[in-house]
Amino acid sequence: MALFDPVADLLTRIRNAKDARHRFVDFRPSKMKMEIVRVLHEQGFIDKFLVDEKQGKARVFLKYAEGRDPVIKGLKRVSCSSVRKYIGYKKIPRIYGGLGVAIISTPSGILDGETARQRKVGGELLCFVW
Repeated sequence: MALFDPVADLLTRIRNAKDARHRFVDFRPSKMKMEIVRVLHEQGFIDKFLVDEKQGKARVFLKYAEGRDPVIKGLKRVSCSSVRKYIGYKKIPRIYGGLGVAIISTPSGILDGETARQRKVGGELLCFVW
């Protein structure tokens, strides 16, 4: 089966794992997916991540609060392969008043919305996480 949108596949895997209260989720790594995972880790949405280049697998450990309540409440893919959405740095949205994060692919790499706004770079709006 061909995989047409690897970012949407990663977000769906994380969404399904958090809904099922799994401790971790495995996926095939790529540069873009690993940068998205890095941003999620820096923003505190996931616990940690490991990459096994020999086997071609990556594992993301999900973060849970008290009572096994997932830290990630939702993920939404905004720009997809058929309809890309580009925005300038002045129009980068704030997700839930700053509690969420917008992930953007910029010329400086994949950044969270606040960092992109501070660096004054826009780009492709990949997804929202809250």
